[in-house]
Amino acid sequence: MNKAFNVIYEDNHFLVVNKRPGILVQGDATGDKTLTDYCREYIAKKYDKPGKVFLHPVHRLDRPVSGIVVFARTSKGLERMNELFRKRQVHKIYWAITKKRPKDENGKLVHWLSKDENNNVVTAHDMEKEGTKKAELTYKRLGKLNDHWLVEVRPITGRPHQIRVQLAALGCPIRGDVKYGFPKANSDASIHLHAFQLVFVHPIKNEKLFLRAALPEEAFWEQFYEFEDVKVKDQYLNSTFSG
Repeated sequence: MNKAFNVIYEDNHFLVVNKRPGILVQGDATGDKTLTDYCREYIAKKYDKPGKVFLHPVHRLDRPVSGIVVFARTSKGLERMNELFRKRQVHKIYWAITKKRPKDENGKLVHWLSKDENNNVVTAHDMEKEGTKKAELTYKRLGKLNDHWLVEVRPITGRPHQIRVQLAALGCPIRGDVKYGFPKANSDASIHLHAFQLVFVHPIKNEKLFLRAALPEEAFWEQFYEFEDVKVKDQYLNSTFSG
C-alpha cells in the first residue's frame, strides 16, 4: 500500500480506511499532512463537495502503526461511534511481530500506565499509583517465522501506546519500536504493529460489521501473509456455518 490509505468501508455516516504506517491521524507540532487531510480531500473530490468537509477520526493510531481507522462523516455518526467506544462495544484485534517469544501461548496483561507528556513516553507499572490509568489486553501467539513471533492482541482498554508498552513490559517489544526497547529501528521508521480488525454494530443501520485491514505490502510483513489467509478463511467458515 503506497498510498496514504485504502478505503475499507464507506457510507453516508462513516469512512473506514487502512492507514499506511508513517502517516499522522491528526496534526501535531511537525505540521505534516495528516490522514484526516488526505481523507477530507478524498471525500471532497469523490462527492464534489465545496467548502470544508465534515470528517472526524473516532479514534487514533500512532504514527508508526498501520491499519484500521474509523472516521465519522456526520455529527450523528461521530456521537454514536464515540458512545460505542466509550462502552467498549467495539472489538479490536491487532497483530504484532516480536523477536522474543511470549512466555504463554495465551495470556492477559494488566498494568497501570503513566505518561510523560514532554517526551511522549508511557511507562507500565505492576501496581496502581497516583496518576496512572489501568490498561488491560489479551494476547495469543499465532506462529513463528524467521525467529520472530506473530502475536494477536485484543485490547480491552484504549490507552495511549498501550499495546506497545504492555508487550514491552512482557519482555517482547514490537519489531522496530526503539521507543519501547526494540534494539533496532525499521528503515522506514514504522513498527510492526497493525490494527487488523474491528467488529461492531453499526450505530445507525444496526447491522454488524466485520472490518479487516490487509497487512502492509512490506517485505517483513509479507512473510506472515499465510497467517492472514488462514485467519480470513476461519472467520468465513465460522460466520457461514455457525449457528
